[in-house]
Amino acid sequence: MTQAQSGPGVIPDPGRIQIVGLGYVGLPLAVLFAEQGFFVTGVDVDKKKIELLEKGRSYVKDLADEELGAALASGRFRPTTRYDDSAQAETIILCVPTPLSDRLTPDMSYLHAAVYEIGTRLRPGQLVVLESSTYPGTTSEEMVPILERESGLKAGLDFNVGYSPERIDPGNTKYKVRDIPKVVSGLTPICLRRTEALYARTFGQTVKVSSPEVAEMTKLLENTYRLINISFMNEMAMLCDTMGIDLWEAIEAAKTKSFGYAAFYPGPGVGGHCIPVDPLYLQWKACEFGTKSAFIELAEKLNRNMADYLLKRVQDRLGNGFRTAVIYGVAYKKDIGDVRESAAIQLIERLLDEGIHVAYHDPNVPVIRIRNREIESSELSDELLNKADCVFIMADHTGIPVQRIVSEARFIVDTRNATFGRNGEHIYRFGSGNVGLERKNPHA
Repeated sequence: MTQAQSGPGVIPDPGRIQIVGLGYVGLPLAVLFAEQGFFVTGVDVDKKKIELLEKGRSYVKDLADEELGAALASGRFRPTTRYDDSAQAETIILCVPTPLSDRLTPDMSYLHAAVYEIGTRLRPGQLVVLESSTYPGTTSEEMVPILERESGLKAGLDFNVGYSPERIDPGNTKYKVRDIPKVVSGLTPICLRRTEALYARTFGQTVKVSSPEVAEMTKLLENTYRLINISFMNEMAMLCDTMGIDLWEAIEAAKTKSFGYAAFYPGPGVGGHCIPVDPLYLQWKACEFGTKSAFIELAEKLNRNMADYLLKRVQDRLGNGFRTAVIYGVAYKKDIGDVRESAAIQLIERLLDEGIHVAYHDPNVPVIRIRNREIESSELSDELLNKADCVFIMADHTGIPVQRIVSEARFIVDTRNATFGRNGEHIYRFGSGNVGLERKNPHA
């Protein structure tokens, strides 16, 4: 009888763990397991990442160098580009990217490559858990067949398989990784017991569901809910702009209701590696069943058109006087350095299409790459603010010099309500009903 066939109560000690993919999900998870006493090997094919980690330098903003250094010094965390330790690990966790292709369909290439490497080294009794966000059926239909083909072993009989969606919220200092309830599932009842036992030793709460498909849908449900509601608030902001009503004030009033309302806020668009991506995974999978979600389709279209809406607003006000722009904040949200699917990047591309000269400042993003060209973050000097025809506030990072921007900028598009309480006809707060009909130069 193999370990995967073991009876009740016989669960191998997951003392050694291999985590594949050391990005925003995998790296904090690896350090967390190491802090809890596990011996963790972290695998990533990006040599530059491994070199940084070996020097004790974290490239994930939510993980301090001190935390990383402590895990390395303990000898319980070792980063590498090689899969050599796969056979020695009791558990293998995959946290690889699952982006969209150019056709907005699931790109499984990273997952397939990693699963192949694991499959060629898989031994009886191991547990393999997928954490990457993906469509329902990926664990059973994509991962398991490759593992079985390459190893010659049978899932649920010779080795265990689980799925546990990542729930990390970059930049959120209120909820630490281990404090977020962990949804767990397994291919079989024994697989579920073993997956739950692993995460229960590290996370404060585990939530069991009946199958990997339910767990995969749970992640998509969470992020589709956010995409639809944020996109809805952006549509409401457009309506309020037209009607001369301050949506931000209405939201604060609506929040006082004790039931039936959850506050969402407008913004320049939905970014990140999950919220704008996961719903399209669900839409793609739904098409296999001959159906689709009208809500997802509308929300994705509205989100995609946000850059055009903001650009048109400025062009309507400044006309031919719009030649230069400064972007404050290119990260997709507050206090992080991640620009994946960032609305600011999309806006910069649109501005460049219109022949607008663009500079940006972001304390968390020293350089961005736009159409094979690197652009460095500029110093946010008074001169830079003063000379720009328009300043876009796209991320309200902690420490944003709002008053200086308001004082020095000729015209401001505030997509984050950062200038609330600051008066001036040269300020356009998205969704405030203040359409900024007149351009005001405070230096005139």
